[in-house]
Amino acid sequence: MSLDVPAPGARPDLAALTGVRSGKGSYYRAYVRSDERTQRAVRAMDSISRALVRTVEGPRGLLEEVVRAAAAHLEAEWTLLAVSDGHLPGARPRFLACTGTDEGSGLQVVDDETLLPAFVRRELGAVRAGHATRTADDGRWVRVPMSLEGRHIGALVGLHGLSVEPEPGDLSVLRILANQAAVSLHTSEQYHAGLALHRRAQLLVDEAKAQRRDLEARTAELRHAEQRLLVAHQRELVDTERHRIARELHDSVTQFVLSAGMAVEVARGEAAALGVEQVAGPLTTAKDLTREAVDQLRRAIYALHRPHSDTVATLPELLHELTAHHRPHLAVQIRVEGEVSELSADADHELARAVGEALFNIVNHARATRAVVRIRYRPDRLRVTVADDGCGDPAELARMLRLERGTTADGRHRGLANIEARVADLGGSLAFRRARLGGVRVELTVPLPIVSRGSSLISGLVGAPPPREEPS
Repeated sequence: MSLDVPAPGARPDLAALTGVRSGKGSYYRAYVRSDERTQRAVRAMDSISRALVRTVEGPRGLLEEVVRAAAAHLEAEWTLLAVSDGHLPGARPRFLACTGTDEGSGLQVVDDETLLPAFVRRELGAVRAGHATRTADDGRWVRVPMSLEGRHIGALVGLHGLSVEPEPGDLSVLRILANQAAVSLHTSEQYHAGLALHRRAQLLVDEAKAQRRDLEARTAELRHAEQRLLVAHQRELVDTERHRIARELHDSVTQFVLSAGMAVEVARGEAAALGVEQVAGPLTTAKDLTREAVDQLRRAIYALHRPHSDTVATLPELLHELTAHHRPHLAVQIRVEGEVSELSADADHELARAVGEALFNIVNHARATRAVVRIRYRPDRLRVTVADDGCGDPAELARMLRLERGTTADGRHRGLANIEARVADLGGSLAFRRARLGGVRVELTVPLPIVSRGSSLISGLVGAPPPREEPS
């Protein structure tokens, strides 16, 4: 064998292309056979390189490419890639088998053990057990171990269909494929372990979020309960003071008024006996006022002694309890719009008393049969309206309120002024308008959050610019 350099312009021959010149045909056949094996090895490496860049398919895509490349390289009827028991427990798949000898689409990869023939299943069992087995045509089986960090973790096995026995170069190609598969299986185990860890972490995160929501709900409940307990304690203190005032009224003020009434009655009798008519008239009026004062004191004492409910009620609850006393004489409906806001107990009761005063006026003066109490909660204000189907007139009510603002001799007929004072103390306003029911709509508007002003700065009466219109 010698190396020749072709002359310029000469047609290249086999020797020029390969660098080999031989006069014997056997050399040429050996060269062709070696070249075919080299081409198969190149194709096997090329298939692996293509599989390595398809990372989106995950480790399985590379393993399938390994068994296909081994099957094509050995022209194998069956090719098997399997992991031994006890190694890489988290790796998936545990085995892959390839059947067919055609390159390309003719090579079918399966991972279902029931689809394997008996002799392939025996070989699979041997690889799983960590040792090889012998079959009837054992000479055609080619076995290459899969190694990872010096440990044999499985094997790449093929039932070759070559015309001659595989050479050391073929085994080197198979070892490269097997070791690449071992690395991919190790990556698969790490991937599945990471996936399981991620799922566990996500589960813990979901549990933590659920616990946080539960804690937030429980915290809100505790704060609400604390607020109710605080208000209940304040109410207990108020009730104690109410009882003390009631006792003072009963033991002192009422007795003084009764004594004054008796003295007036004695003076009236003496004036009548003396015939002083010009004194008898005023004394009679004083007697009537004294009797009415005693009646009002008794009603006040009764109201002060009346126990509050054990539970702290919101404004809608207070109004439901309040309107129940008027329903025998008046059909009352209560409608709530928006989310009920937490108000102080004083504000709730002041608004409830104002609504009660308005309903009392409707029953006694408006000759109404129906009333609607509407509570509108807004982020910046609270509006309570009382509408009826009676015969009242908004302008007349505004006129009466202006009269009540003055000081009267007997202290009576101050229902509208009392409503105005209660709402003004909360920083709100009072207005009278025509109701869609036909009667009057009394509007109580209070800004949120409520800041008690303690003054009677009232706006929005008839003739004043109306607030932003809302459906009745």
